[in-house]
Parts: sequence; C-alpha cells; structure tokens
Amino acid sequence: MGYRIAVVGASGNVGREMLNTLAEREFPADDIVALASSRSVGKTVSYGMDEEIACQNLADYDFKGIDFVFSSPGASVSAEFSPKAAKAGAIVIDNTSHFRMDPDVPLIVPEVNRHALSGYTAKNIIANPNCSTIQMVAALKPLHEAFDIQRVVVSTYQSVSGAGRDGMDELFNQTRAVYVNDPIKKENFTKQIAFNCIPHIDKFMDDGSTKEEWKMVVETKKILDPKIKVSATCVRVPVFIGHAESVNIECAKPISTEDARAVLKNAPGISVVDHRVDEGYVTPAECAGEDQVYVSRIREDISVENGLNMWVVSDNLRKGAALNTVQIAEALIDGGYMN
Repeated sequence: MGYRIAVVGASGNVGREMLNTLAEREFPADDIVALASSRSVGKTVSYGMDEEIACQNLADYDFKGIDFVFSSPGASVSAEFSPKAAKAGAIVIDNTSHFRMDPDVPLIVPEVNRHALSGYTAKNIIANPNCSTIQMVAALKPLHEAFDIQRVVVSTYQSVSGAGRDGMDELFNQTRAVYVNDPIKKENFTKQIAFNCIPHIDKFMDDGSTKEEWKMVVETKKILDPKIKVSATCVRVPVFIGHAESVNIECAKPISTEDARAVLKNAPGISVVDHRVDEGYVTPAECAGEDQVYVSRIREDISVENGLNMWVVSDNLRKGAALNTVQIAEALIDGGYMN
C-alpha cells in the first residue's frame, strides 16, 4: 500500500532534503505533493534522481485525502496550516518549533522515545525536535538507560544551514568579501559569521539564555527524562552543513570509557568513531550527507564523580530534520498505527 504525502515548505533546505530522503529510503508513496508559498509556485523540486515536482500554493491547498504531511515552512506558517491538514485527516509531522512543547503533541526521536507515538491521536500532529536536541538525545538515550544521567552540560557548534539558505548564502558572500576586501554585509546573523563564531542563536530570553539553548533544555526533558538537568550554550560557526556538540554528562552510576563505548556501539542510529590518533574522530565535514549520529572523543571526566565527555556530530539537515521526520512516519507504519 502506498501513501499520499504533502511536503510543506518544499522549496526550502529541509523540504528539499525531505524529498531526497523519501526517495532514497523508497518510502511507500503513491503520490507526492510539493507545497510552498506563492513566491515559489511553479518552481520545481527534485524527487529522486529523475523526477521533478512543481510547487503548488500552500495557501489554497485542500489536504483532504493526504495521509502524511511533512511540514517545515516556519513556525508561524505551520501554526496556521498544520492544524488544517490534521483536521482534514492527515497525520502531520511538523519540523518547526511551534508544537514541540504542546502537551498533546508527541515530540519524537524514534530511536529514543518511539513509545510516545501513541499520543499523536490527540491532535493528529507529531513534532520533530530541534536539530541540536535530536543528535544529543540519540547519544544520551543508551547512556541514560545504562548509567542514569543526572546532568548534561553541552556546548554546540552549529552550522549556518540551520538558518536556512539565506544563512548559507551569507557565509559564502562574507567569505568571498574577506578575500576580495569588499565590505562585510550582515543580514541574517548578528555578527560577522565568516571566520568567526557567534554565541547567539535565536532570540535572547529574560534569564540571559537564547531560545535555542532553552529548546535544548526543555526538549531533552520532554523526550528523555524530566529529571535530567541540562545546561546549554549554543554557538553558530562558519560551517555550511553539520552540527557538532561537546557533551559532558554526570551519572548516578559509575561509568567508564570502555563501558560507555560498548553501550554506544550497540545503540541504533549511532556510529562510534573514537580512535586516539590523528583523524580518529568525526567532524562536520565528514558527516554531511550521512544519516548517522557520530560519537567521538569519549573520555572520562575526572573532575566529577561518574563523569564522561564526548563529541557528537551529525548532519543537521538529515538526522536533525528531514531523516528524523521520515523515520517518524516509518515508525507509525511499522507500529501498525496506519492500519
């Protein structure tokens, strides 16, 4: 049996990656509809190697008969159209931030909390977590089960693709401007991003945290365990694709490097590349286009009892967005929710 699918925000970075992922994984689709704003109507997007799909106008689309909606148009647009699609009978898997903390909307990473999928029937909407949260909780889940994580301190190194195509263009244009001695134009980031790091992603909150940091805290609690304490510092770096994270954990149970490595090697969606030699670790340059969450630099933190450090890297457009969305739909099918 094939399904009818609508991809909302199909002309954006994540929407295009969703279409690519659906084709790569041979998702059982009988019909694919690409939806975007009026500015993109008529533009074509690729589905697989040979098929091009013309974008239709989201504003006047009738979702009746659609089985799955993969939505990544921006939070305000999703707030309007995801409930409309759900009311029409579609299961909406929403990649924006709008529904993530709604208590009636499951926030899902299939390798971590697949059991929570059953809650989708309350609103017919499932939320995809923030890209930086997804890769971190994927690595934390097996360690939490084995060693009972109490506290997490994470510093992120997030690529500009997390800010969309405009962010990627800004890095490219600023880099070129540096080399040819042109003026540096700031349009999407608060500081120069070329040859720089910016400890500021999303808006500032009253306590001095940024919204991105807040997302990592509250999403980790909702997905993994509300008792885990999380401290996050999120930084934008001059990398096009791929997020990296330095993650420090404190556990209730004794944890060794060898035990942690063994647990992670058996975890779904995780690849351990941890060799204490030159090039014996994964960086964003190597993870682009890959589905796995890579864990490297695993070592004990001797400054605290039962502490561990690790380096976590993943393609933010794939596992951090498009792939996780498709995997949620696959989990619904495999779990018999679509019968």
